[in-house]
Amino acid sequence: MNDQKKTTIDLADKYMFKTYVRFPLTLVRGEGCRVWDEDGKTYLDFVGGIAVCALGHCSPIVTKALDRQSKELVHVSNLYYTKPQTELARLLVENSFADRVFFCNSGAEANEAAIKLARRYANEKFGSQRHQIISMEDSFHGRTMATLSATGQEKVKAGYNPLLEGFTFVPFNDLESLDQALDESVCAVMLEPIQGEGGVIVPDADYLKDVKALCQDRKALLIFDEVQAGMGRTGKLFAYEHSGVTPDIMTLAKALGNGLPIGAMLATEEISHSFGAGSHATTFGGTPLVTAVSEAVVTSLLKDGWIDHCRVLGDYFKKRLEELAKNYDFIKEVRGQGLILGVEMMRPGSPVVKAMMEKGFLINCTQEKVLRFIPPLIVKKEEIDLMLETLENVLDQLKENTK
Repeated sequence: MNDQKKTTIDLADKYMFKTYVRFPLTLVRGEGCRVWDEDGKTYLDFVGGIAVCALGHCSPIVTKALDRQSKELVHVSNLYYTKPQTELARLLVENSFADRVFFCNSGAEANEAAIKLARRYANEKFGSQRHQIISMEDSFHGRTMATLSATGQEKVKAGYNPLLEGFTFVPFNDLESLDQALDESVCAVMLEPIQGEGGVIVPDADYLKDVKALCQDRKALLIFDEVQAGMGRTGKLFAYEHSGVTPDIMTLAKALGNGLPIGAMLATEEISHSFGAGSHATTFGGTPLVTAVSEAVVTSLLKDGWIDHCRVLGDYFKKRLEELAKNYDFIKEVRGQGLILGVEMMRPGSPVVKAMMEKGFLINCTQEKVLRFIPPLIVKKEEIDLMLETLENVLDQLKENTK
């Protein structure tokens, strides 16, 4: 470890909260699907900022929009109209089920807004007794107190009691459990069309349709958290499009800004009326700077073929992973859609992540045993092949070491 690297890591460990288990790696530059550390070593990035950098690192599209807008107008607050924010809202509405958009700064804030809107709508329409929100076991919706309370993973909620009241949980893909829990106290059902942090869990074929039908029958709203699965990640602009089911409220973030902090909550016209003047706000939500970049990102996703590219490469990637899995009895399942893919193993995944990093590839592990692949949507077939060749070598070594 050279002095500069030691200084960077030591200073971070000295001055910053230790809320992250960081790899001993200081990244200083990125381009496309590659990043470089301060020693000049190159890494192929199959984490993509955790499904954020859809157009890759330092995308010329992002850089151009950022440079242009930074010279015109950066921030004025939401007391005034701005063109970039308005154009982004129009773009999202015209390409989704929604009629209205609320901009914020992150996925957690978008989910917080969705929770508030659902409760306010139900309060106005049915009364305060209808306030419960059903969420899914193994879900992840954020780290604020409300979104943490809505998250179905005990490990991320430990130590924060008392959590907010009004959240109940049922297993994902279990319609019978949802049916039993969905009574007159429930104002909304909140779920991820694909559970990313939960281990890349894909819904059964008719599950989302059946959930929608139950919600309509019981007069409960349906909230889709597409913070990770949205923005082209599954091979369609929004994950809900695969099922033919439209939610009442949807949340976005991550790839929406390709690295700049932005979140969005979208809803139908009727439901949006419950957020009147002064009912919800944020100082930094949807600044001209961020929305100008986001508009450029969404436009590129729609017009430059990256969503189709994601679908084709995702199918190829998944088939290659399924072929690879046949060679290892400790691989339980390959699952996912588009370029959000998971390989569940019957042993910890961290040694694989570490070995891949040492060989110049960044991958991720969630739920301790699920290798997750969420590269930029611009990833090339040759880059996938290179990563898979190295992964096979690592898994071979793992198999040998456990004989």
